[in-house]
Amino acid sequence: MKRTCLCVAAVLLSAACFAQPPGARFYVAPNGDDSASGANPIADAAPQDGPLATLDGARAAMRRLIETKGLPAGGVEVLLRGGTYPVETAVRFEAADAGRDDAPVVYRAVPGEAVILSGGRTVGGFAPVSDPDALARLSPDAAPHVLQADLRAAGIAEFGTASDGTLQVYFRGQAMTLSRWPDEGFVKIAGLVEKDGHQIHGIPGSLTGKFHYEEDRPAGWVGEKDAWLHGYWFWDWSDQRQKIAAILPDTKAIELTPPYHSYGYRVGQWYYAFNLLCELDRPGEWFVDREKGLLFFWPPETPGEGDVMVSKTDAAAVFADASHVTLRGLVFEGFRGTVVSVSGGEGVRVSGCTFRNGSGGAVSVQGGAGHTVAGCDIHGVGRNGISLSGGDRATLVPAGHTAENNHIWDYGRWSRMYQTAVSIDGVGNRVLRNLIHDAPHMAVGFGGNDHLIEGNEIHRVCLESNDAGAIYAGRNWTMRGNVIRGNHLHDIQGFENRGCVGVYLDDMFAAADIVGNLFVRVTAAAFIGGGRDCAIENNVFVDCVPAVHVDARALGWAHYHADEWIAEAKEKGTISGIAYTKPPYSERYPELPRILDEDPKAPHGIRIARNICSGGKWDRIEEKALPGIVFENNLLEGDPGFVDAANGDYRLRQDSPALALGITPFDPGKVGLYASEDRPAAP
Repeated sequence: MKRTCLCVAAVLLSAACFAQPPGARFYVAPNGDDSASGANPIADAAPQDGPLATLDGARAAMRRLIETKGLPAGGVEVLLRGGTYPVETAVRFEAADAGRDDAPVVYRAVPGEAVILSGGRTVGGFAPVSDPDALARLSPDAAPHVLQADLRAAGIAEFGTASDGTLQVYFRGQAMTLSRWPDEGFVKIAGLVEKDGHQIHGIPGSLTGKFHYEEDRPAGWVGEKDAWLHGYWFWDWSDQRQKIAAILPDTKAIELTPPYHSYGYRVGQWYYAFNLLCELDRPGEWFVDREKGLLFFWPPETPGEGDVMVSKTDAAAVFADASHVTLRGLVFEGFRGTVVSVSGGEGVRVSGCTFRNGSGGAVSVQGGAGHTVAGCDIHGVGRNGISLSGGDRATLVPAGHTAENNHIWDYGRWSRMYQTAVSIDGVGNRVLRNLIHDAPHMAVGFGGNDHLIEGNEIHRVCLESNDAGAIYAGRNWTMRGNVIRGNHLHDIQGFENRGCVGVYLDDMFAAADIVGNLFVRVTAAAFIGGGRDCAIENNVFVDCVPAVHVDARALGWAHYHADEWIAEAKEKGTISGIAYTKPPYSERYPELPRILDEDPKAPHGIRIARNICSGGKWDRIEEKALPGIVFENNLLEGDPGFVDAANGDYRLRQDSPALALGITPFDPGKVGLYASEDRPAAP
């Protein structure tokens, strides 16, 4: 009876999963064997034909099939049964593992079964602290609650450094906190020890990493052998972790270990201390003694078997010149570096996967063509979400990479600045209909040409910086043809609500069109920082202060960037290495070849037309920028005719005065996540 049920289950599994069966199929299961054929989902009476045990075992079996019989019509499908698969080293996919456009190779979870590829290792054997050095450092209030475990006994021998953040601790799927003070937020530099005359843009500081603190707490850190500070030492957007060299309680001073921060230090900037055993003083905090290999942890609750995981393996999968291979419906957790990396090849697809609880980034694409990350959930990662780079800037040949329909939040947990949910570089890549929120810095960063950023919902980003943009690019005259269209940005107001930027075209960036977006409660919603040939058209601004910013910084403090580009153009005939007066640039961007003839430092060619501004403040425009701007048909006063602004419905009624000005209504149905094959149900 048992044998019959298992056979029926196998038949149902095969039939239910695929309406159009592939040419070949392999099965993988946690209780499988890589010496088996993988032909059946269960071993049953023929264990030699039972499931394989690992993703790499399946890849090897698939390659043997292709080498001996060729890639079958319909491609190859590898089905992974539910369970956890520990990953010791990354699986490497190469050209020999490739499918074709009409015959892909797909590695996927059995629908309805949770498949976890784990780079972490569970840690057990917790006991009350017995290490005498630790007992001497822990506070009497904390010591009874803290447990210790031997990481080497759990198979973890590489601990990284306290500052690199590669080793992280998770409890029942939640990231725990490396011991720190204060427990939340920051304290501020009270004074500078060495006033050496250093200043930037007239703002005084010091190049020497010695400063005074106000609180009494640091006096208790004397004797900690690996204490660090994480601070925003001069600018809001430039953080750095630095080791403490000395604490001088008599003068309330801290000395940092050189090299010092490149921008220096100034009074009022914020920092916190971390990796101090004496500050392990609340549930959820942990500390590792790297010399002894001991983990000290105050668990939120009594830990059971498998409750505590520590990151261990660097990566899960590396694609090197592989094409038409798909990873679908898999969960990746506990990795220290970038989980999936793609270079070269074409048509690699990462779809419907979850990336969580990792120290690095989720997916990186470098080169190749037509790679896609779609329908994935990415959260709790230490660095970035998705990075797409490809296309040839010299020839303007696009790569066609796409990040679409992904939900990305709580990223940049360790590396706080310049870690994006999605970044694109090169030529012709797309960021479409993603939901991005809750992060310390940017949502989308871009550089290059002819990119499309469309239909994304972005909110609660730039939470730990002020001079920052939710969508950001900067410092180039040749990166043109970019379109930022139909996005919904809301509730983006910077660190301590002191203001940041929605779409930030920084330091003379040219050119991008900001078209048809909805901005709600965003400071400096559409920002042109001295750039040229940009458009702000058909946007809706609600309670933004200001809605539009344009300055002429290259005519003032930022002239040195433009001076370098002008000198290069006169000497070499290039700007930023691009032959800007020759095809394809002269044909694709006809305004570019004459840039030196048109007062290049001035922000010329800017069009601000058919926008709605309701509440807040309309503009903040430098007087020297005005001659280069054309304003047309903007609705700035009166009732714009929203359907239900009080409840966040900013569609336009039929009687809206905006329609007579040629303004196209914003369509919320084209924004954010949607149900698809990669994402069966949108949140």
